[in-house]
Amino acid sequence: MRHLKAHRKLGRTTEHRISMLRNLATSLINSREDRIVTTLPKAKELRPFVERAITLSRRAASLEGNGSEAAGVHLRRQAASFFHAGNYRRALTTRRGQTPAPRTAGVAALRRLFDELGKRFQDRPGGYTRIIKMGRRSGDGAELAIIELVDNPREKEALEAARKRTKGPAKKKGAETKAGAAGSKKEEESDSEKKF
Repeated sequence: MRHLKAHRKLGRTTEHRISMLRNLATSLINSREDRIVTTLPKAKELRPFVERAITLSRRAASLEGNGSEAAGVHLRRQAASFFHAGNYRRALTTRRGQTPAPRTAGVAALRRLFDELGKRFQDRPGGYTRIIKMGRRSGDGAELAIIELVDNPREKEALEAARKRTKGPAKKKGAETKAGAAGSKKEEESDSEKKF
């Protein structure tokens, strides 16, 4: 019996599994399209992992106006545990005259998480990601899935385009019928004036 064993092991040791989830979370948050393609079991494991980090950024975004900077720093440090640390011992490895190594993707992900995504999801109480099944991979038959962040710019553009398509002709028809009705009323009034 597997009581109180909630998560998938994904055929990896604990350290390897956590490292893999951190890499996937970093890739998802840093991706330009706000989506990545992975296998379905990995996507299902990644979803709660990433959503906890986004919840921390939401809390920090709601605390910004209150002036509690210490709580914001604490939330940022908690969220940093969901990503790989940026260049450990970076200052010690650079020598005089050398340019320091660039910050890693984990630091960039943390920055984007708190600067952009916390504000984007501030009014959403949960459900920041969506999993879309893609079918099976031709090589090994693994079931693939897309995991993406909701309310992404591509999705908003598609909604606006759909609204324009539906509202565009409807407004013209409505305007024409109103204009036609107003014109017919004027004609009736002019006809009634001619009679008297």
